[in-house]
Amino acid sequence: MKLSRDVKSVSYLKAHTAEVIREVNENRRTMVITQRGEAKVVLQDAAAYDELMESLALLRMLAQSRKSVSDGRAVPLAEAARLVRARTARDPEP
Repeated sequence: MKLSRDVKSVSYLKAHTAEVIREVNENRRTMVITQRGEAKVVLQDAAAYDELMESLALLRMLAQSRKSVSDGRAVPLAEAARLVRARTARDPEP
């Protein structure tokens, strides 16, 4: 992020909304909008936002997995496969 280019005031955003949106979308850049000299919001391309949310979800799953392992709630792969096979043998699909 280039601060000289990627940080704009809310008044700049008001005066150049279409241009800012086009620039953020075309360049997949994130732009920080300030109000009274303080960062207030972040504008981001929708596709980049979706990717960020997907990455965050994967990181949360990883953190949960690590916590499960450290809490002793994990089983070896062979045991997990045996449990799944046993469950599917008991509950056949309709």
